[in-house]
Amino acid sequence: MMLNAQDLAALWLTLKLALVSTLVLLVIGTPLGWWLAMTRRRFRPAIDALVSLPLVLPPTVLGFYLLLLLGPRGPVGQMMTALGGQPLAFTFAGLVIGSVIYSLPFVVQPIRDGFLTVGRGPLEAAATLGASPRDRFFKVALPLAQRGFLTAATLGFAHTLGEFGVVLMIGGNIPGETRVLSIAIYDHVETLAYGRAHLMSGGLLVLSFALLLVVHLVNRRYSGVRT
Repeated sequence: MMLNAQDLAALWLTLKLALVSTLVLLVIGTPLGWWLAMTRRRFRPAIDALVSLPLVLPPTVLGFYLLLLLGPRGPVGQMMTALGGQPLAFTFAGLVIGSVIYSLPFVVQPIRDGFLTVGRGPLEAAATLGASPRDRFFKVALPLAQRGFLTAATLGFAHTLGEFGVVLMIGGNIPGETRVLSIAIYDHVETLAYGRAHLMSGGLLVLSFALLLVVHLVNRRYSGVRT
C-alpha cells in the first residue's frame, strides 16, 4: 500500500518541522546550555527547572496555553494582527514555536552536560595563554563539547518527529499546512485505515530507532568503548 498525496505532504511537513525546529533549538540551546553550565547564580536551579518543565508537563497543557498566547485573542496574536500579519495559531510558524518549547530540554540538557564535561580547566588554561572569552568559547569549549551537540541535535530532531499533543492543539489538522505524520496516523486509525497507519507508524518506528542508535553509538565512541 502506497502513501497518498496528503500522506506525502504530511511526511514532508513533519521532516521540515523537525529540521527547522532543531536548527532553532541549537541556536537557542547553545547560549542557554552554556549559561546553565557555567553560572553560579542562585536562581540557576529555577531556570533549569523551567527548561525541564516540558519533560513532565502534559503536551496538551502546553499546547493549550500556547493556543491562548498565539491565538487571535492572545497577546501575541493581537500584536501580529496589529502589525498587519495573522495570528500564529494554526500556522507552520506556530508549530515551530510549539515544537521548540516542547523539545527544549532534549536539546539544552545534552548541550549543558557537554559543557559541564569540558569543565573549567581547559578554559582557564586557554585564558592563561591569552585567549579571549570568544576564542575560549568557539575554539575550546565548542569542539570539546561536540558530543553534547550531536546528541542534542539527534534527540531534538527525533522528539519533534513524534510530537502529537502540542502540534494538534496549536496547529490543528490542516492538510498541507499543519497536518504532520502523527496526526495523519491518528486520522487513519479513526477511519480504520490500518494499512496506511501501519506503514506510517512503521516508518517512524524505524527512523526513531535509527536516530536513538546514533545517539548510543556517539556516546560509546566518546566514552572510549568499542562499538
